[in-house]
Amino acid sequence: MRKRTEPVALEHERCAASSSSSSGSAAAALDADCRLKQNLRLTGTGAAEPRCAADAGMKRALGRRKSLWLRLRKILFCVLGLYIAIPFLIKLCPGIQAKLIFLNFVRVPYFIDLKKPQDQGLNHTCNYYLQPEEDVTIGVWHTVPAVWWKNAQGKDQMWYEDALASSHAIILYLHGNAGTRGGDHRVELYKVLSSLGYHVVTFDYRGWGDSVGTPSERGMTYDALHVFDWIKARSGDNPVYIWGHSLGTGVATNLVRRLCERETPPDALILESPFTNIREEAKSHPFSVIYRYFPGFDWFFLDPITSSGIKFANDENVKHISCPLLILHAEDDPVVPFQLGRKLYSIAAPARSFRDFKVQFVPFHSDLGYRHKYIYKSPELPRILREFLGKSEPEHQH
Repeated sequence: MRKRTEPVALEHERCAASSSSSSGSAAAALDADCRLKQNLRLTGTGAAEPRCAADAGMKRALGRRKSLWLRLRKILFCVLGLYIAIPFLIKLCPGIQAKLIFLNFVRVPYFIDLKKPQDQGLNHTCNYYLQPEEDVTIGVWHTVPAVWWKNAQGKDQMWYEDALASSHAIILYLHGNAGTRGGDHRVELYKVLSSLGYHVVTFDYRGWGDSVGTPSERGMTYDALHVFDWIKARSGDNPVYIWGHSLGTGVATNLVRRLCERETPPDALILESPFTNIREEAKSHPFSVIYRYFPGFDWFFLDPITSSGIKFANDENVKHISCPLLILHAEDDPVVPFQLGRKLYSIAAPARSFRDFKVQFVPFHSDLGYRHKYIYKSPELPRILREFLGKSEPEHQH
């Protein structure tokens, strides 16, 4: 009986142990599963955080790019609108174009006292004021030949006026637009001409520098005529030459045409960096490059110049001028293209008015770098002037 019960008890114990072992294994498996899920959740959360940060950074970058593009587009539309508006503004207000041609409001160098030419190194120069018309006053500088600089110290206006009757030729210099008679390149030219033995008389047109009045082509020409007559009244039989530069060439040909028509021509006309007429010059000017192919360019930009009474028709004037003509032009001139100077020469040379006078064109190679206003630097200039102004026989030279 005992034998039979012992195996049963042992079996029950094994079953209990087995049951207990199975319960422990299940619990352990359950704990391991829970830990695994927790680790997976933690791992998933850690990977998501960098992805969210990257997405936010990308959104910010895209936002910045969009904002930059919107600003650029706004600027582009403003520039385009201004580009289109300017031609209409100039057409409606022709006075704007006149101001851009004269540039008399640009006074360079600044802060110089035009009453004191000695401050610019011209210690043998006197400052005058003349009155061509009522309510118009123009400032004039008269530089005597350099050989007289010692005698000129401390002398008054009367001494300078009397000096014009000496045996030295006189050059009336007509400057271009912008600046004053005290401009740096102009002062350097006065010094060169003075060193060659010439009197140099120059002035600021009405509305330029310290001259009083409103600029216009007619007014500028009349100012030049007044100064020329003032010189002739004091110079006796001394030669008087007229030298125009840039826009001043337009004033010069206007003046000389008028003088020839009244049969009192100058002894010679010198044109430095001349153009044919103001319309062709305006079309060729570097400022017009961005509008040169704009539809209706002539109507928008050139017609307002003509309607303002501004022509400066050198190409027409030279057909009515009867005196020796010298044209100086640098090939690298960026303001008045060299081709316009050559074209003017080609018009003047065969003109009947010049058949008894010499017409000479002198180009300056671009390698010299004289550009628009530095021909005075040429070491050849004294020889060119001496040979041209010293000869009287009629001829055409190139």
